[in-house]
Amino acid sequence: MRFLLSLALLTTLSQALPFSLVKHEALGGDGPTLFVIGGIHGNEPGSYFAASVLAQYYTITKGNLWVIPNLNHKSIMMNSRGVNGDMNRKFADIDIHDTDYPIVDEVKKIITDPKVDLILNLHDGHGFYRKEYKNTIFNPGAWGQTCVIDQGTLDCDHQYKNLSTIASEVSQGLNNGLIQDHHIFDVRNTNTRFDDEAMKHSLTFFAINHDKPAFAIETSKNLPTLEEKVFYQLRAIEGYMRYMGISYNRPFDLTTEKLKEIIKDNGFVTINNKINLNLENLRKDLSFIPLESKSNGFSFTHPLGGMLQEEGKYNLYIGNQKISSLSPSIHEAGQCNEKIAIEIDGKVEKLDFAKEYLIEADVSIINKSTTRTNIIGFTHESKKDESNIHVTLKDFDPKYSIDKEAKAYRVEFYRENDFCGMALIHFK
Repeated sequence: MRFLLSLALLTTLSQALPFSLVKHEALGGDGPTLFVIGGIHGNEPGSYFAASVLAQYYTITKGNLWVIPNLNHKSIMMNSRGVNGDMNRKFADIDIHDTDYPIVDEVKKIITDPKVDLILNLHDGHGFYRKEYKNTIFNPGAWGQTCVIDQGTLDCDHQYKNLSTIASEVSQGLNNGLIQDHHIFDVRNTNTRFDDEAMKHSLTFFAINHDKPAFAIETSKNLPTLEEKVFYQLRAIEGYMRYMGISYNRPFDLTTEKLKEIIKDNGFVTINNKINLNLENLRKDLSFIPLESKSNGFSFTHPLGGMLQEEGKYNLYIGNQKISSLSPSIHEAGQCNEKIAIEIDGKVEKLDFAKEYLIEADVSIINKSTTRTNIIGFTHESKKDESNIHVTLKDFDPKYSIDKEAKAYRVEFYRENDFCGMALIHFK
């Protein structure tokens, strides 16, 4: 089953900011607003994959849901707590020259937006919290499986001022339906103002000091699978939504089996509006990808999609998982305005760049222009332009496929040496 993210909902606050804000709002935008933040720590995948599922698949019928699934995006891709230091210790004070300053500053603005009523900061924490010490995994110093509050109540009059009561109710709901009995949730009150100097610099304490109720959800890093972490995160978020009176729909049953399937859906990436790659079954290494020398635009349908340039390669990520490494072949951008058609199993249609075509038997590129066609993995000894030739799957060298099953191949178009665009042909 594949559910597609509506790209209209994916709003990047600024091109300079490497995170996205997704707003799911009921008709009219009335009702309470829950703001959920995933990925403040890049080595806590339960947090950002849960926020990603929330952003992609949930719809709101009453109230509003705002989600940042990828706050510390570079740290997420590098599987680092924070490549520029701990971002969750920069909300009390941050140097304007700190690399994280624009991100922290923008998140502060969202937190203090008058429309935001309650904030959830998602984490994966060590061990399993217990009020009494049992061992190094089950003890009062553990963070896993907790709803964390900075204090029992807000200092102001607010409809959600009783933080302890709310966290207790959500925790009790979570404990009705545990995968294993030892996954039990509890409330951890850090009593930040008096007992926890480090937490005074956290996102939630910043919110508390601005009269906004805020909680951290901590699933255990000791849970054996990613889908179990996401399962508990989503159940907790749904608990807070129910408490707030926010109504929602999701097009799947909330089970670990279904979440495992959903998490594997990597979506697509479009490069320079000329190349489209399905990230679902992509080879780990692709060579001679036609890219530009200075700047290349990568647009992902998955909220956790991102690109890092490393050692001359363009590495594609979904969250902390590297999907593929692209070795570039540098070309200037070309313009091919002529109409090019594609004949698929005897039927002719207009060809568009950055599109994938499914082929049952054979395919031919119909091109009578000055644009050169290069079908990667197919070689015709007497022709440099591989237009107007019918090809079948058996005509291809499998090592040139873009997918692991050796059924998808690139068709590239050039004007002299300038790259115009690419289409994919995928044999069923």
